Amino acid sequence: MKHAFSLVLIGLALSSTVVTSCTPEEVTPSIANIAVAGQEFSVLEDAAIRGGVAITLTNKAKSGAEYTVFAPTNAAFARLGLNSALDLLTLQKSFLTTTLLYHTAAGRLEGSTLKVGSSTASLAGPSRRIIGRNGKLYVNGSLILAQDVKAANGMVHPIDKVLLATGVDIVQSALALKNGQVFIKPELTFLVEALVYCNLTEALTAKPGSPAFTVFAPTDAAFKDLGRKLGVALEQPSDIRKLPQATVTAVLLNHVASNGGTFTPSLRTTPA
Repeated sequence: MKHAFSLVLIGLALSSTVVTSCTPEEVTPSIANIAVAGQEFSVLEDAAIRGGVAITLTNKAKSGAEYTVFAPTNAAFARLGLNSALDLLTLQKSFLTTTLLYHTAAGRLEGSTLKVGSSTASLAGPSRRIIGRNGKLYVNGSLILAQDVKAANGMVHPIDKVLLATGVDIVQSALALKNGQVFIKPELTFLVEALVYCNLTEALTAKPGSPAFTVFAPTDAAFKDLGRKLGVALEQPSDIRKLPQATVTAVLLNHVASNGGTFTPSLRTTPA
């Protein structure tokens, strides 16, 4: 399917070249064309196909709308263990579509408009924050590797991490992972059970005026590893209750920071 999509795009590009061959200007590729042509964006191309947004990023909307995409490189997807089209099948299609839309904004956002401290709206709904750190520019926790890659239907800014946002609070985000709404295989099942066991769900549920937190969320594999270190078999989420509640609470609190929900580039490093 990927190859068929590539051939269609190449055909469109060739057709455009023939029509405009009488002019000296070269045809500017669409956002999707850039993904097809760039070796560093092959997984993004696969994701756009599976997520159903490839056509949107190929042509302008009927209204003539343009788009800006913060484009994760192959290395960015690899950070999540997504190295190929086959790996993308581990994600729910609806979540993949929403994630791609979170990388996309309506209109042409030039690099000069990406000011530190500003926010940019996304087609998915939640906004993204522009952060400056050590002279470098980030969108959320992702480094902007390049700016202003111009496309016929907008602009591309390559980034080094995939932007993820659920649009809900910490507890609901963990539940989405637990219930298989993100990965087809449930994840964070031990974390959710631990939060319930330690009566911490209320504290991490968003309420008007409540503080924002950063959570370093241990995976199911991490909890199983903890069990091996403590000499307690943690084979299923309910096994977390074999551990003293005070011990589990201490572990969980060590993974939570009340710092306003800070993105990676804004975290202060501890001097060696």
